[in-house]
Amino acid sequence: MVVKTQSKGRGVTGLHVGVNNVRRYFPKNISSIELQLDHLQIECGLKPNFWQGEPEIFDPRLCAWLESRHMHAKPDRTPIPLAMIPEGKNSFRLRPVRLNGQAHAKLNPGAAA
Repeated sequence: MVVKTQSKGRGVTGLHVGVNNVRRYFPKNISSIELQLDHLQIECGLKPNFWQGEPEIFDPRLCAWLESRHMHAKPDRTPIPLAMIPEGKNSFRLRPVRLNGQAHAKLNPGAAA
């Protein structure tokens, strides 16, 4: 699924998941998800409003990662699309999105052999 960064001012950046993605990928009975950000793995809480028209994820660690990896090149704070790839039960990996909308995969040097 494609999500977008959402900035509520410098130092408060999260993810806007979208109502349709929430319905499709997030059971209402979960209170948190696991995000894999490069080599970092964090657990983010989901507020009750997440399922009621405010499909946003904000967490200080997610904010720091987004600010350092993606928002530093965007002084105007415009949303940046990211791929949020399911990696198991209530677990997702964030990856950059290429211009064609596909997730940018990192090559594994051992896989080419």
